[in-house]
Amino acid sequence: MNNKSMSVLLLLAVLALGLSSAMFTVKESEGGVLLKFGEVVREDLQPGLQFKIPLVHEPRLFDRRIRVLEMRQEEYLTQEKKRLIVDSFVMWRIQDVKQFYIATGGGQESRVRLLLGPRVNEGLRNQFGERTVYEVVAGEREELVVDLTEAIDSKAQEALGIDVVEIRVKRIELPSSASASVYDRMRAEREREARSHRARGNELAEGIRAAADRERTEILAGAYRQAEELRGAGDAEAASIYATAYKKDPDFFAFYRSMDAYRDVFSSKDDLILVKPDSEFFQYLKQQ
Repeated sequence: MNNKSMSVLLLLAVLALGLSSAMFTVKESEGGVLLKFGEVVREDLQPGLQFKIPLVHEPRLFDRRIRVLEMRQEEYLTQEKKRLIVDSFVMWRIQDVKQFYIATGGGQESRVRLLLGPRVNEGLRNQFGERTVYEVVAGEREELVVDLTEAIDSKAQEALGIDVVEIRVKRIELPSSASASVYDRMRAEREREARSHRARGNELAEGIRAAADRERTEILAGAYRQAEELRGAGDAEAASIYATAYKKDPDFFAFYRSMDAYRDVFSSKDDLILVKPDSEFFQYLKQQ
């Protein structure tokens, strides 16, 4: 291989090295800034292939996925001045890459704890101080973390360039000296609430029974009235039929009625009747 070929290969190698040092790749999950002698000249680099000037520009890339900051265990006072031991964590991600780089002194995540931790700690202290033990343990924990997340997020975006996705309380413990009294109070509150629910339930049940009894009485009265009306109409129709039959043949009608009377009177052997033999009742027994 002659000197000319060696020169060409060397030139190609230098060009390849220069080209490779002038390119860098930003991943889909990353964001970054481009520095020129330590000063930000391009902010919020988008995912894909990017170019820079070798030895002049320096890219700083950061993971923009959600990360978790475990908070130290702290003690907070409630509205009744009761101490609670609280474990919590913060879910966050980078929102403004340039502001994050400046605020954290080059993107040091240890600075996130130093800058974000006190804000979260102060927010939790304020939220717990406005609520009772019962509210923070069972009643309003969800509302507490939502309010705190909204308050911290607006400050963190402006000051640190990060988005606070969620603040969660993992565990709330009572000091051993206060556990028994707090549990007794919570139990008493639950029992009082249960008695209130039972009283309202009994009151509602009495109202339902009274309404049912009134409706039953009205239904029975209506049915009795309808029955009496039907019975009266039937008696009237029967009387009308009897009267029509009587008008057609009075003698036969009288005979038929007498036969019915004889059947009713003499149907039982134990019955006793005192009637004069010559009374009208026996007129058809005397006749052939």
